[in-house]
Amino acid sequence: MSKLRILYVASEIQPFLQTTAVADFIRKLPQEMQDRGMEIRILVPRFGLINERKNRLHEVVRLSGINISVGEEEKALVIKVASIPNARLQVYFIDNEDYFHRKSVFEDKDNRFHEDNDERAIFFCKGVLETVRKLGWAPDIVHCYDWMTALIPLYLKTTYKKDPIFKEAKSIFSIYNNTSFTHKFDFASLIDKVKMMDIEDDMLAHLREGDFNGFMRMGMTYADAIVRAEGEYNDDLKRLITEVELSKAIECIEDTENAECYDKYHDLYTKLTSC
Repeated sequence: MSKLRILYVASEIQPFLQTTAVADFIRKLPQEMQDRGMEIRILVPRFGLINERKNRLHEVVRLSGINISVGEEEKALVIKVASIPNARLQVYFIDNEDYFHRKSVFEDKDNRFHEDNDERAIFFCKGVLETVRKLGWAPDIVHCYDWMTALIPLYLKTTYKKDPIFKEAKSIFSIYNNTSFTHKFDFASLIDKVKMMDIEDDMLAHLREGDFNGFMRMGMTYADAIVRAEGEYNDDLKRLITEVELSKAIECIEDTENAECYDKYHDLYTKLTSC
């Protein structure tokens, strides 16, 4: 039997960048799954806080050089890679001068949410899928973490559903309560940027408010399974979670000190790929 191929997509990972608990979990879970015989790829944004020289990032020329459309704009996709020290894992970084060279993540030095965070997320989601296509590596599972990755399950169910690289892929969306995302994007502008081939306007109705809950609802609606991280959730997000189909088997499994946590992920991945 061939190895399961797991693609992890998140906004941060240790030791390159950590702003939340996601970074530590994304460091530990792929390592454990690799140790259990799975084949792993990890993709994150190359935020400007990541020191390229210190972390030994270098550009992968054969993967770079294409443009990603964000609305009417075309943005250059640059791919960089680095190895995690003392591990047999590489991390691919999605980069673009306009979106990721500022010395911040989602907020400026005055704690104001970047007005173009929607574009940065859209570029990242599209860039991830195009990078994997160029790698020629077909994942069995695409595991997406938090709001910045929320559009990937939609794209897998629409634009990329017939692509040989992704046609068998199942997606998982891990939910986190991001209290710093209080911004609201303009809906009309947002859907113009999000849209790709085979995406109708009604598929984007969850984004109508242009807020955090809308992105989370998109991820939950189009993913094949959902993982709910431990922690407190606002009332709106609690309601959204209860509305999700029971067949998506919401799990709460993030205790990295407990081997049972990794057993559950292994079982979840295996179950999804056997459906």
